[in-house]
Amino acid sequence: MKIATFNINGVKARIEALTAWLTEASPDVAVLQEIKSVDEGFPREAIEALGYRVETHGQKGFNGVALLSRLPIEDIRRGLPGDDSDEQSRWIEAVIAGDHRPVRLAGLYLPNGNPAPGPKYDYKLAWMARMQARVAEVLAGEEAAIFAGDYNVIPTPADAARPEAWVTDALYLPETREAFRRMVNLGLTDAFRAREPRPGHYSFWDYQAGAWEKNNGIRIDHLLLTPQAADLLADAGIDREVRGREKPSDHVPVWIELEA
Repeated sequence: MKIATFNINGVKARIEALTAWLTEASPDVAVLQEIKSVDEGFPREAIEALGYRVETHGQKGFNGVALLSRLPIEDIRRGLPGDDSDEQSRWIEAVIAGDHRPVRLAGLYLPNGNPAPGPKYDYKLAWMARMQARVAEVLAGEEAAIFAGDYNVIPTPADAARPEAWVTDALYLPETREAFRRMVNLGLTDAFRAREPRPGHYSFWDYQAGAWEKNNGIRIDHLLLTPQAADLLADAGIDREVRGREKPSDHVPVWIELEA
């Protein structure tokens, strides 16, 4: 089972790039972030034509997540538990039917948090605490589960080409990285790092200042696995070359393959 995460940065603006990547990479399941579309406006026909079922949790103009699956899916949930007043569309979750066992998949778009300090950063940390509670709940159920998406977290200095440029940014502040570690330390595995421990691998390059051409990137798109899912991990990678194509997102797909 190949599962990918991709912050598409506007699905309508990049539908051609998305369908080209889906055709080429052929993931069984993909979660998207920043679709920037309400549910009824999502360009589902082009994706359904490739054999995917489409589930969305959209929002007008910004945020929004989606789940694309060629495999049967059930138990679809929209919204991160823990705050009924939160109207931002950042979480979609479902159970995917694998050949041998089901896999729970959560697609997430964690808040950016800038400027920090401030209310946006407070929201980011509160959101991460809510996610930690959901992770703990899933871990207690001993399911094979994946938490995949744009975390807006640079976990370590090795995950940035120029870590010194991010020291005051919400993506790299000590409180952000500590919150991320608390989640991982519950018992999750960073799938990409399990396969590739060396630095120099990124999933985001800003549109400004020639970041792509200089390889001035950061790794902020992650797939975290419960022990039951980590036991099934066969491979992981980043489709780096997608960033160099026409009208790209500033993120690229990150994927795993499970023996499931």
